[in-house]
Amino acid sequence: MIVRIIFGLFLLFFGLNHLFTFMTPPPPPEAAAPYWEMLGATKTMSLVGIVEALAGLFLLLNRYVALSMLVLLGVSVNAVLYHIYLDSAGLPMGIVLLALNILMIAWNWSKYKDLLS
Repeated sequence: MIVRIIFGLFLLFFGLNHLFTFMTPPPPPEAAAPYWEMLGATKTMSLVGIVEALAGLFLLLNRYVALSMLVLLGVSVNAVLYHIYLDSAGLPMGIVLLALNILMIAWNWSKYKDLLS
């Protein structure tokens, strides 16, 4: 339960930060600049912010946790791949995000049985 709440607060904070930018992120490395330009032009990070904020809210409310973790898995995997290939300095945070996502999926594994049968 504590992990769920901490992960929920983490997701809610950073999801809302994508939408309202109350904490300015560091500039991306030069190799990642075109990637961020495309994400900004297409408003993709706004969608990511909504997904993260909703997942965090659902974790805090203990509602739709299994569904939220499946939707968030795409964001988590993308964060790790981004940091592996374009910005290795942030890789530890990406790994923590993915690990918590996988842990929450494992804790809710029984809810996926009908989906996987």
